Amino acid sequence: MGKVTGFKEFDRKTEDYRPVELRLKDYGEIFTGTYDEANLKQQGARCMDCGVPFCQSDDGCPINNLIPEWNDLVYNDKWEEALTRLLKTNNFPEFTGRVCPAPCEGSCVLGMNNPAVTIKNIEQAIIDKGYEQGWIKPYSVEYRTGKKIAIIGSGPAGLAAAEELNKLGHGVTVFERDDRIGGLLMYGIPNMKLGKDVIDRRINLMKDCGIEFITNVNVGKDITTQALQKDFDALVFTTGASEARDLPVDNRDAKGIHMAMKYLTLNTKSLLDTGHEDRSDLSAKGKDVIVIGGGDTGTDCIGTAVRQGAKSVVNFELMSQPPVERAEDNPWPLWPLIYRVDYGHAEAQSVFGKDPRQYQLMTKSFIKDDQGNLVGLNTIDVEFNDGQLTEIAGSEKTWDTQLVLLSMGFVSPEYYLSDDAQIELDDRGNYKAEYDQYQTSQAGIFTAGDCRRGQSLVVWAINEGRGVAQRVDEYLAS
Repeated sequence: MGKVTGFKEFDRKTEDYRPVELRLKDYGEIFTGTYDEANLKQQGARCMDCGVPFCQSDDGCPINNLIPEWNDLVYNDKWEEALTRLLKTNNFPEFTGRVCPAPCEGSCVLGMNNPAVTIKNIEQAIIDKGYEQGWIKPYSVEYRTGKKIAIIGSGPAGLAAAEELNKLGHGVTVFERDDRIGGLLMYGIPNMKLGKDVIDRRINLMKDCGIEFITNVNVGKDITTQALQKDFDALVFTTGASEARDLPVDNRDAKGIHMAMKYLTLNTKSLLDTGHEDRSDLSAKGKDVIVIGGGDTGTDCIGTAVRQGAKSVVNFELMSQPPVERAEDNPWPLWPLIYRVDYGHAEAQSVFGKDPRQYQLMTKSFIKDDQGNLVGLNTIDVEFNDGQLTEIAGSEKTWDTQLVLLSMGFVSPEYYLSDDAQIELDDRGNYKAEYDQYQTSQAGIFTAGDCRRGQSLVVWAINEGRGVAQRVDEYLAS
């Protein structure tokens, strides 16, 4: 790779976010929008010419990005070539470069004993430069097969499937139940982490390539799958895993307890519709906010609540605080389960003076007043002994709160679509279909993404979207 000794000469240096004090004043992207190309070339030079590039292994990138190749091309200032290699495997680098946790970096060979190559930064810079330079243009489809496919759900799996099937010459229509295209990319991820103009730019490009998008149509309710099958040669379900995990404890019915995704969706929709002038979001202004559950969604809730002017923000996590470095039972190239400070944590610390996370806490009950409004909750400390959760006697505590956001992951897809289509479910309650086959129990109906595999990453959704497109194409040719 580029500079053979680069990994010994250059330290890891990530691209900076906008300063906290500035980005908290708006909902603009946390990224600066500019890149230090000299630094990115150095970071590309750190790629080691590994005998086996684990960034492309099963523990690395699920879409098999050609990471060493475009690292080398960036080092050699061949940006347009780097873009070509990047787009060969990834339909939407502008999404993954912003929101993917980068398992490729977790499995980087340099990461065995040094900080990994800044793969994610380089990926985002390549695609953004591609747009800036006008290198990304609509493609033309020379031959149309006459076959028509309906894709239900416009998240990353559905969009990837649509892109691949359209390139193969099929007619593709994407159905979305919300008023904007993008699924959780649009409403589940805040604007500060993924600007909605970035999504719209890609959707407009896909439209120019011949893909049709239909919003505000809830397949399975507004129209049946049987009716769709009369007009389309194949259906693809990419509806995500949108059934959130609840917390069924005493006084769960108190007013002021909401699912994280509802909170994030209403905030983004209000922002896009009226710049928050319609006041239709769930505002945290002046409230003691508690986010129950961590992960990316929990962080997004923290960042949103801070911007809304919360009085305080605390984040409960059931597990213990991760170690700063890999534990012995978490060796490379597995994803490093270590302590990280994400953008929302840094923002809360800047405003409130401390990290918002509280570990090893279990919520036992909520507290409501005579009008049914949430006023607090009760917790107890817990510990894990031999994998068993144990409550610590005498550690009970009461917390003031007027807004609780439940961010504990997702358990399954919603079932009205599978009921309507009469497709089978697997043991975990997902739409049943084998990986790399994607065929449901009903002929001509395929499924991919989180609704098939369970809650996962954007890169896995893209992987499955590309995979299901191949199987649909084979089905239509048979």
